[in-house]
Amino acid sequence: MKTIEFDYHLPKDLIAQYPCLKREESRLMVLHRSSRVIEHRRFIDIVEYFQPGDLLVINNTRVIPARLIGKKDTGGKVEVLLIPSRNGKEGEWQALFRGRGRIGKGTRIQFGDNFYGEVKELEGKKGKILFSTCEALEELLEKFGHIPLPPYIKREDEPLDRERYQTVFAEKDGSIAAPTAGLHFTPSLLKSLRERGVDITTITLHIGIGTFLPVKVSEIESHKMYSEWVEITEEAVKNIENAKARRGRIVALGTTTTRAIESFSDKEGRIKPGSGYTSLFIYPPYKFRVIDGLITNFHLPKSTLIMLVSAFAGRDFIMEAYREAVEKKYRFYSYGDAMLIL
Repeated sequence: MKTIEFDYHLPKDLIAQYPCLKREESRLMVLHRSSRVIEHRRFIDIVEYFQPGDLLVINNTRVIPARLIGKKDTGGKVEVLLIPSRNGKEGEWQALFRGRGRIGKGTRIQFGDNFYGEVKELEGKKGKILFSTCEALEELLEKFGHIPLPPYIKREDEPLDRERYQTVFAEKDGSIAAPTAGLHFTPSLLKSLRERGVDITTITLHIGIGTFLPVKVSEIESHKMYSEWVEITEEAVKNIENAKARRGRIVALGTTTTRAIESFSDKEGRIKPGSGYTSLFIYPPYKFRVIDGLITNFHLPKSTLIMLVSAFAGRDFIMEAYREAVEKKYRFYSYGDAMLIL
């Protein structure tokens, strides 16, 4: 398929720069795949679309303050976006570098008192940085790091982003972007689902730099995904199996959750517990093995995420829904409104 088939026009003023005052007050577009009916609701109404016995699968990854701003010995400003990886040396991170002047191997970058890093490798904008200390590095990142807001949010991060660019169920550090479909949920909304007879289980997928990168090839089949770390526990697998046994629906909260589940499933839809990297790229006409429903935000044109939701709901139906979202002035992207596809 052609990448251009997943393009659409979006007025810039519909790109949400801040979250709603309250998480659950976001708007919700509901897409019914079988009837091609589109409904317009509030996110707090999502409970009505669940049935007793359904299972909601959530991603419990936590965004780390992975954006660091420092200075070279010459005084030039350097911005460093850390890329979490499990393959590097202690204290050494993969990273993206941006700054004025020359940045090369051996460049020393000061981030704070007694906190600096040295560029160890660099090819283009991507390379590796070795920090002066690996002790208490998490505390140093919390002190000096910034929440890595997506590039389409045209402002610096603020204190509110420490809370709002994080799901209420975030537990495991490792992402440089939030699983944004989960940003709409509150503890009370999750409680309402449980009271309705809906089970909730967690998986982990740590979101990497791929979420910021557009598809640049003309044929989508030629696009290569960056790998991301996934962990699915035996408990999560058991919960999915039990839901299927009672004919409950498996509803994935977000594209990251969807990719994690589908990556660890076989052709019969059986899931194996475990951990490892996935580079699964889902696009039409992918046949989903496990999920029956998907909660997601509105995604960038020509992105891997809009291709995934198009595979689940059909490209034509998704493009129709996006045109309607623009007409009705939904708020788009990370801090924007949500979509429920059933």
